[in-house]
Amino acid sequence: MPSPPKQVKVGRPRSSDKDKSERGERILNAAEELFALHGYDGVTLRTLANAAGVDVALINYYFGPKQQLFDTVFKRRAKILNEQRLTALQSAQQAAAPEVVSVEKIIEAFLRPLEVAQESDDEGWKNYCALLAYVNNSAVWGPVLMSKHYNDLVDIFVDALRAALPGSDDADLYWCYHYMSGAMSLTFANTGRIDKMSRGLCRSDDFRAAYDRMIPFIAAGFREVCEG
Repeated sequence: MPSPPKQVKVGRPRSSDKDKSERGERILNAAEELFALHGYDGVTLRTLANAAGVDVALINYYFGPKQQLFDTVFKRRAKILNEQRLTALQSAQQAAAPEVVSVEKIIEAFLRPLEVAQESDDEGWKNYCALLAYVNNSAVWGPVLMSKHYNDLVDIFVDALRAALPGSDDADLYWCYHYMSGAMSLTFANTGRIDKMSRGLCRSDDFRAAYDRMIPFIAAGFREVCEG
């Protein structure tokens, strides 16, 4: 007797790991841009799904609820920035050994990777810097996301500053970091206000000029407050 014909399963083909990864990146990139433009409350999952070209259900499947997606978007580049800053600090410490690394070099290690991010041709980094400004100035998200993804690195830098400024009071160190964080946020935001105030003499998108001045300005502030 002839063998019965094989049954053919009909349905949607399984997605490859590459397809899933590409869709996931597309969702994260679209979310990063929309959150940077409109904030957390100004973005709906349907709007995000349309921007990413996926079903709403797929966003939840990959990343969970909206709050979890927001956290994933924020930590993705935070991890990269933290690694770059730590590498820069370790390089400065090795170059200064056996002496203690200077305040200026510590501040430069902390800030210069942010300049590189803002100068990047990758629109994702520009969106992330705007998102970082939004989160850092939010009474809702700042204490949650900044603390969760950046506090461990801040502790490492404060330890380095404590060694560079012997006898400094911890309260002074943290206040000075607070002021530096404010200057960073305004630079991330790239609002263009300084362009108008200076009548074109300064440009908020001239990141090299901004960081070249911010680094010695912040370092001098730490010295004045912590050593004064």
